[in-house]
Amino acid sequence: MVTKKFNRLSERQRNILRFMERYLKQAGYPPTIREIGEATGINSTSVVNYNLNKLVEAGYLERSDRVSRGLRLVADLPGSKVRRVISNQPAARVALVGQIVASLPVEMPDDTGHYYDEENLIDVPPSLLKGHDPEQVYALRVRGDSMIDAMIQDNDIVIMLRQNTAVAGDMVAVWMPKDSKTTLKYYHPEGEQIRLQPAHPMMEPIIVAADNCEVRGKVLSVIRQL
Repeated sequence: MVTKKFNRLSERQRNILRFMERYLKQAGYPPTIREIGEATGINSTSVVNYNLNKLVEAGYLERSDRVSRGLRLVADLPGSKVRRVISNQPAARVALVGQIVASLPVEMPDDTGHYYDEENLIDVPPSLLKGHDPEQVYALRVRGDSMIDAMIQDNDIVIMLRQNTAVAGDMVAVWMPKDSKTTLKYYHPEGEQIRLQPAHPMMEPIIVAADNCEVRGKVLSVIRQL
């Protein structure tokens, strides 16, 4: 019965559901409309919306128009191993404040402390906040691949806890005021120096003086751009 009902859907609608199933299995939260369109070859968000509404009518999805990831699978697919895994909790609104470089440190303007745009908000599943208040976290888009072995790739978004301290092994965003540079690395204090360790087999660590390394936040989680 499940297979027969599934086969009545259009090929485009079946592709959307299959992509959502893969995305949910890997990420643990639903994709955005734009991500669905990119993955299924649909250039128009209105066409994606049309097909999502048809899947709601068919009983496969529930959706909320108030959040960008407001999709929920409510029916099983043939052979599916993903069963209603999405929480009903509303997404948190988190500020996407700019970019962080996951490669060699990159120079930033003198007013780097204000290089972000607080008005740019994104929807983040509550599970990615690890129990923290949304006002205590922010998001950064990653540029570069020095943290690839930590499953953070170019264009991913990292969710950061606002803090200015770190312990050995924390993945942090650091600001080097004497050089006007910033980077995302593992933090390892070594006496009067800090070793900023990449997660890439071909990249060497960056050694900076302790008084030239300011922690701006600790990585809580990552939103992967599949």
